[in-house]
Amino acid sequence: MPMNTTLVNLIQYKAEELFEKVRSFREHLHQNPELSYEEFETMRYVSSILTEHNIPHQTSVGKTGVVAMIKSEHHSNHTCVALRADLDALPIQEENDVPYRSKINGKMHACGHDVHTSILLGTAIILNSIKEQLPHAVKLIFQPGEEKNPGGATLMIADGVLNDPKVTQMYALHVFPDLETGKLGFKEGIYMASCDEIHLTINGKGGHGATPHECVDPIAIGAGIVLQLQQIVSRKCDPKIPSVLTFGHFEALGATNIIPSKAKLKGTFRTMNEPWRTKALELIEKQIKSMAESQGATVDLEISKGYPYLENDPKTTQELKSKAEQVFGIENIVDLPIRLTSEDFSFYSHEVPVCFFRLGVRNEERGIIYGVHHPRFDIDEQSLITGMKAMCLAAL
Repeated sequence: MPMNTTLVNLIQYKAEELFEKVRSFREHLHQNPELSYEEFETMRYVSSILTEHNIPHQTSVGKTGVVAMIKSEHHSNHTCVALRADLDALPIQEENDVPYRSKINGKMHACGHDVHTSILLGTAIILNSIKEQLPHAVKLIFQPGEEKNPGGATLMIADGVLNDPKVTQMYALHVFPDLETGKLGFKEGIYMASCDEIHLTINGKGGHGATPHECVDPIAIGAGIVLQLQQIVSRKCDPKIPSVLTFGHFEALGATNIIPSKAKLKGTFRTMNEPWRTKALELIEKQIKSMAESQGATVDLEISKGYPYLENDPKTTQELKSKAEQVFGIENIVDLPIRLTSEDFSFYSHEVPVCFFRLGVRNEERGIIYGVHHPRFDIDEQSLITGMKAMCLAAL
């Protein structure tokens, strides 16, 4: 479908005109991060910006979320397109020496959610100024808790965010430090993995390191569990199904000559196939318990089922990608490979057609090269303009 060139040019102009204001939004949010499900001040700040620009909205959706509507009299009361941003930060101590560094010790917007929220606020201002020219109503979803189970998307969905009016298509962007500023990345179909958490405590029998035969060593048992569980992926999974099992936490507080009585392990299991996901979790639970029991230990096991895989609707994704190629140039549009990271936007993808795409934020000349969840993560601020333009294109 041909685009309205005049409208696209107007969006381009407005995005550049709003740049300094949106940068100030981002810097304020970056300085004042709040963790998942604690985004009360962030919610109030988003609401204040929307109120300032006379954009109708609700607060406290999904506890700390905000939902706004851009709607004209000629729009349907029954359907709309939705754009989503996330609000929460991470428990990371920032190491950047910048004027807008986090003011809160141990908390940082290290995943770019401050960027997403600022872009969506700018997008809201632009769309509200041209709402009479929009083909349909647009719902703006500022969502809490993307970083932590059960995922803020589940709370928003439970509060009816996909209804009244019904969402027929939904879009979100995410910062991507692998891509230079000015570039966008797209992937049709299955893009990101499901994510489940494994928490276990092995209860053994502690004692002297010189008399291991009198002990039930939870360290040895835990090490065996970590190694043996890898065979579930390598020998039980169809090799065509992407799958990964990783343990990133192993705590056993003994000493050189002390075998502790307990060991705690935490891990993650990720895949892109729901039947295999169910089977694998059953196998993981069975193997952990049987290995501990065979060594004379007991185990406290919790498997926290997290986000499903994320699947981009091919038609929705191709439509936005085509628009982006026309506006940004085909040389700035990148085809993305699958990733075994996860995103709670996946919950929406199992309800409505979605497109979750990537925003380049990298600038090597300025040293902006660090990945998300790194204490020195930052962005090239020019990506704010690219993000606003891309989200406005989605709304068209």
